[in-house]
Amino acid sequence: MSDELVFYTNPMSRGRIARWMLEEVGAPYRTEILQWGANKSPAFLAVNPMGKVPTIVHRGTVVTEGAAICAYLADAFPQAGLAPPPGERGDYYRWLFFAAGPVEAAVTDKSLGVEVPAGREMMVGYGSFEKTIDVLEAAVSKSDYVAGDRFTAADVYFGSQIGWGMQFGSIEKRPAFEAYWDRISGRPAAVRAREIDDGLIAAQQSGTPPAA
Repeated sequence: MSDELVFYTNPMSRGRIARWMLEEVGAPYRTEILQWGANKSPAFLAVNPMGKVPTIVHRGTVVTEGAAICAYLADAFPQAGLAPPPGERGDYYRWLFFAAGPVEAAVTDKSLGVEVPAGREMMVGYGSFEKTIDVLEAAVSKSDYVAGDRFTAADVYFGSQIGWGMQFGSIEKRPAFEAYWDRISGRPAAVRAREIDDGLIAAQQSGTPPAA
């Protein structure tokens, strides 16, 4: 079976999270840029029936969803050191999936103007937006990285939620968030990933054929 790693994305999407993770891993990969509309083509739907990016295919295995891609790549390429040892992954899994679940849902609902009726907070996974953001702040305040004293794949996903949230105003710029984002966003892999995707956006806007 081929070891090829294929990355389906659009530079103006959550694919930017997976790009960062791929650059952290350092393994060679081939990028397939999907323009909006092409993600609903029969060819891509055969890969991901949801028609969503990011999606990766590695050794014939399809992996979708940003947090799952981050966790999968950390395990598939252990030499990158982006996951704690198996017996020490409590915080790693907790915060990776907290960002993918309660944070994503709370921020999306607030951005769409969805309000949870009083007394019905137990019916949504995040309870309240305010409580979710307070817990998010506490998580980045206890140590330099969300899963302990070293950077992991959890920081790629968790940090991307915070960075994007502050950029677009869906998460307020609290000092703890800004300090955490400053710690991780200057990593060489993060910078490379941004440069690649920003270059692709510029090429799209100028009508230049993309080179990924």
